[in-house]
Amino acid sequence: MRIYLDNCAFNRPFDDQSAIRIRLEAEAKLYVQALIKVGSLELIWSYILDFENAQNPFTERRMAILHWKNLASTVVEESPALLETARQFLAVGIKPKDALHVAAAIIGKAEYFLSTDDRLLQKLSNHRSITAINPVHYIGVLDGNDHRH
Repeated sequence: MRIYLDNCAFNRPFDDQSAIRIRLEAEAKLYVQALIKVGSLELIWSYILDFENAQNPFTERRMAILHWKNLASTVVEESPALLETARQFLAVGIKPKDALHVAAAIIGKAEYFLSTDDRLLQKLSNHRSITAINPVHYIGVLDGNDHRH
């Protein structure tokens, strides 16, 4: 199974863990990463992840996230097809960087787009081109217990 994690998902373990939701999302993301490490999941990486991660002011976090690029099965670069796909998401009110992430996931043939951004997930909820999901809910999909509905 091919998955794409956006920058929010990659950064979740570095967020303040005092809220239970943050802790659950961080644990789910770490579980997904463990599955990537053992080859049970294929990670799709993109140039927009490189771009956003390079802006992270915390060197340790930036390096920890960049490490995942080495484990990616596919690295998606900018292309006319990616930009055209991103434009379609911009047209429905998705922010530019988010639109590029979603487009990269689609171009990389990810089956799931993982994010902790509720607004983005809501805007993507009716798109057929990609299944956008919170990492916690994705664990339910992996376990065959998808309780989103």
